[in-house]
Amino acid sequence: MNEGITLLCGTAATIGFIHTVLGPDHYLPFLAMSRVGGWSLAKTVIITLVCGIAHVLSSVALGVVGIAFGVALLKLEAIEGLRGDIAGWLLLTFGLVYFVWGVRRAVRNKPHTHPHAHVDGVIHAHKHVHAGGHVHVHQQSDSAAFEHDPGTVRTGLMTPWVLFTIFLFGPCEPLIPLLMYPAAKGQMWHVALVTAIFGTTTIATMVTIVVTAYATVERMAFSRFERYGHALAGLVVLACGAAIKVGL
Repeated sequence: MNEGITLLCGTAATIGFIHTVLGPDHYLPFLAMSRVGGWSLAKTVIITLVCGIAHVLSSVALGVVGIAFGVALLKLEAIEGLRGDIAGWLLLTFGLVYFVWGVRRAVRNKPHTHPHAHVDGVIHAHKHVHAGGHVHVHQQSDSAAFEHDPGTVRTGLMTPWVLFTIFLFGPCEPLIPLLMYPAAKGQMWHVALVTAIFGTTTIATMVTIVVTAYATVERMAFSRFERYGHALAGLVVLACGAAIKVGL
């Protein structure tokens, strides 16, 4: 391996790492949705991994097509820019819709208390919400009753697919220039090597940040704001989309 490809591989790893760390849209949506959706660590990692693979492979596919048909670098970068706009708008739209739904859900389902009398004369009060039916205090916890309404279940099933679609459109902008340099010299195995290093670094960084932050997010106590968890998660995704649109 000559000095040039060694330098290129090191650059690919460095850029992949920095590109991911400085892009909160690579990990904050997963942490936010994991928190409000009650995802296990395994589920969170799998969803992050699949979305990360889609994120990288979509740019790889574009780069390969560009190389095969001799498309100029500027044209490929313009296409990546367009894909970035689409991904930003998708994040903005999903975040806004989820935020509005979360606020509406929180306002409509404010927990309240009703007295409950047993046949043995014991009277107690228990808290419930109207989101998912009236659940007896001895049958299920208040938080569980709150989370298991049909709207939340449907949203929980849809969210991973929405994230996957967004990341499929989301480009890895730095990858295309890295591919074009060895491609211009006809060194296709160098193209494959640079792609593998950049993609592995990007995905590994995404997963590492999510895994590292998962435990911290799970330990955070938001009991007073738990009702607004979905709205806050939507706000996080909305902010990530806004950051993409303003070029942060």
